[in-house]
Amino acid sequence: MTTSEPNLETVSPESILSESAIADAQVEKATAVTYAEEIETVIASMAVDQKVMVGQNEQGGHLWKFKYGSVEVLVQLTGETEDDTLTVWAFVLQLPAKNEAQLMRKLLEMNWLSTLESHFAIVDNQVAVISTRTIAKISTGEISRAITIVATIADDNDDILQAEYGL
Repeated sequence: MTTSEPNLETVSPESILSESAIADAQVEKATAVTYAEEIETVIASMAVDQKVMVGQNEQGGHLWKFKYGSVEVLVQLTGETEDDTLTVWAFVLQLPAKNEAQLMRKLLEMNWLSTLESHFAIVDNQVAVISTRTIAKISTGEISRAITIVATIADDNDDILQAEYGL
């Protein structure tokens, strides 16, 4: 009669740690929030009447448009890699405008101290408030700040600029 010995496997502390690390990585991946989801959360807290238009392209880019105060804010995410960009903008004044030289001087002066990480620019013959950066190492707070700054500065200045310089 033969008896078989139980097959006892020696488990090293290193293998337990590596299995634990693998499990932690899988949980983190499963619960990770995408940049698009972070942007949608910020927009949902800001959008007037909770009306948000969303578009997506085949390359994984997204474009959102929502109303904040008296301006429409656009948020574009070109993708989810470190080389992709987050751009936020809102139009505040249609060009041509009255006294454009004075307007340009005013916008440049405002860019100096009052626009924080955003700036005024001319896009498609309109004055806009814009913020853009790559998403490499971007935090949730930075996403929220970019959207909030552009929306707030545009809403605070659109009526003033239109009253003074609009045709």
